[in-house]
Amino acid sequence: MSDVSERLYRKRRLINAWNLVASGACAAFGIFWLVWILWTTLKTGIAAMKPALFYEMTPPPGSDGGIANALFGSLVMSLGAILIGTPIGVAAGTYLAEFAKKRAIGEAIRFVNDILLSAPSIVLGLFVYTLVVRQTGHFSGYAGALALALIVLPVVVRTTDEMLQLVPSQMREAALSLGVPQWKVTLQVLYRSALPGIMTGILLALARISGETAPLLFTALNNQYWTNDLNSPMASVPVVIFQYAMSPYESWHSLAWAGAFVVTVFVLLLSVLSRAILLRNKVSND
Repeated sequence: MSDVSERLYRKRRLINAWNLVASGACAAFGIFWLVWILWTTLKTGIAAMKPALFYEMTPPPGSDGGIANALFGSLVMSLGAILIGTPIGVAAGTYLAEFAKKRAIGEAIRFVNDILLSAPSIVLGLFVYTLVVRQTGHFSGYAGALALALIVLPVVVRTTDEMLQLVPSQMREAALSLGVPQWKVTLQVLYRSALPGIMTGILLALARISGETAPLLFTALNNQYWTNDLNSPMASVPVVIFQYAMSPYESWHSLAWAGAFVVTVFVLLLSVLSRAILLRNKVSND
């Protein structure tokens, strides 16, 4: 090896080592703050956990209670958002992947979907407030579910589009060559192959909306009492956390930490489940 080649080799090794150290330091810096936030939430939230949290209503100022009505409201509105956003998102993603691959309209839809994906949630909440709440004259669980559905929709569209594009074209050609109609190819071949990825996208969308506060402040507002009427204001865990954390009452602070702990555990379980689905699909394919 000549002197010039040896110098270049050493220089590249030094640059590579520096990049590895810098990237590792950046990763450690980000993980440190993440672990600190999780540890603080877990440490304080566990101390505030008690059975009454899950069966008592949100209390008046200065009193003890639970967040049963907020848990129910979050569950109902989140499931409503999934039921609204998932079918539309899957249908739109299917159109982009199968019928608008190289068309200008497909690129335009993807561009608009990316804007919606990165739009601040408070803007979506304000949009639904203007469109629904002001027109009906009152806050409601329906409006909250619709606002959350607008957050779910672009996630499902993007996931469905990408997962269907990953299905080998040979599978489409083989099914079509046997005389199978296009709609059966989509339902029985493409969806079956892309189902783990689509389910992962839906679970990640559910995890994202679980902690959204701003859209619900504009749409569902809050309710101190239990209600299963979606046409009336409904409580939700993120809004209760926001309200109680800003209050001067120590008992409300404890409930806020307990609610934050519940949301953290729920999001963590959804993330683990989505990873497990992807890993199981990868192993089965291998």
